[in-house]
Amino acid sequence: MRCIAAVGLLSLSLLLSGCQSLLLASRPESGLATSRQAWEHRASGCEAKDCALVNIDLQKLDDLPELNARIEQELLKLTIELPGDPPPPSLEVYEKEFLASAQPGWMSYLQAKVLEQHDRLVVIELSSYRFTGGAHGIPGRAYLNYDREKGRLLSLDDLLLPDGETAFWQQAELAYQAWLKSSGLGDDLEYQANWPFARTANVALLRDSVMLKYEVGRIAPYSSGHPDLRIPYSRLNGILKPFYFPGRG
Repeated sequence: MRCIAAVGLLSLSLLLSGCQSLLLASRPESGLATSRQAWEHRASGCEAKDCALVNIDLQKLDDLPELNARIEQELLKLTIELPGDPPPPSLEVYEKEFLASAQPGWMSYLQAKVLEQHDRLVVIELSSYRFTGGAHGIPGRAYLNYDREKGRLLSLDDLLLPDGETAFWQQAELAYQAWLKSSGLGDDLEYQANWPFARTANVALLRDSVMLKYEVGRIAPYSSGHPDLRIPYSRLNGILKPFYFPGRG
């Protein structure tokens, strides 16, 4: 049952990383070269089928140690249980502390992967799934946009033209209305009252659209997973900085 629950929330590559450490290099046709490092560790001395485990799967950017360190820091933020708690200082410390206190059946999956590379951007997806008992686990997502020319991660303010924030969120709300309609909820006023539009920090500049990914329970019930809204680039003229449009960077 534990594996079945995890499969619905994690990518297959995360679950298949296995118990051995891996280091696989890849170089896309264009963009930055990456390497994959993955491992799975179980509670010390446990030989049962429901041993507590920590599974970590990292796609790192070659020759960019500062970016890799920042990715790890942001990934560790997905392990925070209570608002205001500090994240663990490292993946190794997190793993040690989790397994030391874990009960049988507990598990924690963490993954960082390059979702896309296009134009001047590298889009990184961070994923987590933590089960510590109860009816279901807690999944998490976060996204990072890295500008290869500037050599740094971008905030939403970095992406938008001056005074573009209000217009951006107006377009996001239109995308929310389109999502409701495509989900058969366009006329469900009760649903919209219970799950109104909200802003999110998870903004990813993909090739075909700007994606807003939501945490579970934010604009839809847990059973809906991580909803995402898509804003076509054509709706962001005069809002998004021109060099972040695909084909213009």
